[in-house]
Amino acid sequence: MPRGRSPIMDLKTAYDVELSGSRIQHELWPLDEIDPRKAKFPCCLVWTPLPVVSWLAPFIGHVGICREAGAILDFSGSYFVNVEDFAFGAAARYVQLDREKCCFPPNLAGHKCKHGYQHEEFGTALTWDDALQLSMRHFEHKSYNLFTCNSYSFVANCLNRLCYEGSMDWNMITVAALILFKGQWVNSMSVIRSFLPFTVVLCLGLLLVGWPFLVGLFSFSLLLFGWFLLGTYCVKTLLES
Repeated sequence: MPRGRSPIMDLKTAYDVELSGSRIQHELWPLDEIDPRKAKFPCCLVWTPLPVVSWLAPFIGHVGICREAGAILDFSGSYFVNVEDFAFGAAARYVQLDREKCCFPPNLAGHKCKHGYQHEEFGTALTWDDALQLSMRHFEHKSYNLFTCNSYSFVANCLNRLCYEGSMDWNMITVAALILFKGQWVNSMSVIRSFLPFTVVLCLGLLLVGWPFLVGLFSFSLLLFGWFLLGTYCVKTLLES
């Protein structure tokens, strides 16, 4: 044994190395395959159409985020987060996220993102599932509102806690854009289930009312989009994220 070292110091060093190695192993631990039949989407965001709302504005739906084992979590009611019971039907669209793009700091000096103090203040986690669990506890004290605090708010909170892609600016708009531009359809039936009601409503409206219905439908979509843009970027305390 080298001079000035004790067995306890050697043991502590070995433990630190082992702990560090186990953390790295956890981050890189291979995920199971995505299995829509069992509703298992490891480390994914999932989306499904909303009754009535998606019939009028098909770009709006309900979202959830999944644990590493694939279980879906979604905020679908006041003071309640669903686990493995995705509200409003099976997932129609999904996008798998990369854990390598998350920040899991063991301490303040261990941040690989540029938001060290801000991330620490917001709330950090050592693993993907830990971050989702912390967001669950946070939203178990939140009142659900389709226009101000909804499933997109919950997912944005999770992504901010993960500091995904080095960003803590996730919100309803950016979550929706991520799913819209990078999401994959589960199968062809999911596409039909998402757009058939809208197509039927659109055809019936044009048949019974005519072009004014199309103008009204477009105005409704524009108002919804404008509301979320206003609440996200102009009045930042209006929407939860």
